[in-house]
Amino acid sequence: MRGALEAPAGAVTGASGLSVLVATDGSRHARAAVATTLAFPWPADTRVNGVVALRTASTRGRPRYVVEAFERAFARVARASRQALARRWPDADVAIVDARPRDAILAEAQRRRAAVIVLGSRGHGVFRRIVLGSVSRGVLRGARCPVLVVRRRPREIRRFVIGIDGSRGARRATRFVAGLIPPRAGRVVLVGVVEPHTILSMGLMPTAVRAALRAEEREVEAARMAKARVELEAAAGDLRRTGWTVETTVRSGAPLHELLGAVDAARGDVLVVGARGAGRVERLLLGSVAEGALNQARVPVLVVK
Repeated sequence: MRGALEAPAGAVTGASGLSVLVATDGSRHARAAVATTLAFPWPADTRVNGVVALRTASTRGRPRYVVEAFERAFARVARASRQALARRWPDADVAIVDARPRDAILAEAQRRRAAVIVLGSRGHGVFRRIVLGSVSRGVLRGARCPVLVVRRRPREIRRFVIGIDGSRGARRATRFVAGLIPPRAGRVVLVGVVEPHTILSMGLMPTAVRAALRAEEREVEAARMAKARVELEAAAGDLRRTGWTVETTVRSGAPLHELLGAVDAARGDVLVVGARGAGRVERLLLGSVAEGALNQARVPVLVVK
């Protein structure tokens, strides 16, 4: 039996389907977000809708005729996005909301009871100011559901890389992917990273003491590597039961560097990380690895809350 995506309270799931909201502004990154949404292996009963925000930095304080020109442009964006989404979801709708982008996206997500939000990492051209950019960061911090941030469209979406650190966020990330439909040749790579345990300033210590401390370092690192492997195997079991092919790897080094390296090594299509913290605090503190991944990853990043 395939797993079911775990959604936040109030999100649409079950008989009514998983609700996904994709934000667009017509920019290159936003078009990539729409294309990624179309290619993503959502559960069969998923429903997708879109949102376009009218109020932007480019319209603030402008004459009415300029604002009307932007409104016409955004209406064209909404129509084009609706037509694109309708190729997979004939009933897809794209709402035009008279609010600033962050507020429009979060309000529409609440109205749609969205279980996932998809958006581009930033805007482009005349739209570059509105969407990680400040809007993406604002949505990530304000959203009560997972957020998929797209920098560029992947050629395909088959290989997921999940960062596993034993946290609740990592467990939620695993459950999310377990609820997707494994595509043909679909694969998940679970990555655990153990930071080296180093005792500094051993230069003046006696040789015997230094040797003992280094032996202790090796024991500590071996124990942490063993713990990481146990955590990875537990997560792998959950994913295999839902039809995924799973690989596990434990790396030693700085977490962000090693996680991004694992994405490259696996030729990953999507990087999945759990947000740090719980409840309201979680929405404010994504965690350094998630923040770094959003800035540096070459693939879409899914932050699961």
